[in-house]
Amino acid sequence: MNLLNGAAFKRMESAVYAAEMRQRVISNNVANAETPHFKRSEVLFEQLLEQSMGSEGLNKLAGRRTDSRHIEIGANASKVPFAEVVTDDSTSMNNNQNNVDVEREMSLLAKNQLSYNFYIKQINHDLKMLRTGIEGRG
Repeated sequence: MNLLNGAAFKRMESAVYAAEMRQRVISNNVANAETPHFKRSEVLFEQLLEQSMGSEGLNKLAGRRTDSRHIEIGANASKVPFAEVVTDDSTSMNNNQNNVDVEREMSLLAKNQLSYNFYIKQINHDLKMLRTGIEGRG
């Protein structure tokens, strides 16, 4: 069994990619805060991940693996969603039809930075534990 190809590691890896994408999107929102008719965008990942791991899969067909070479199917499959960028076209904050609130974007940027740092620390911890297991020392 390859731990780096496991579902948990894939989810963490996807979370890092989503946080990187979110950094770019939020930075773009802030850079265009004064651009007339600009509409803010955001990254959806956590919601998609929650949906993919949620109770919807409980009623679906699930395959049972009797050999590690079998392909996972159904609810047991370790599918990780891709982050999506969505644009909020339905709101406006001021007369120029722009909907970027710089203070909100900056707080989202700080929150994203904390999340990114957590994901990296968790991946480093997992890799350290894997290395410890392989080398047999602490």
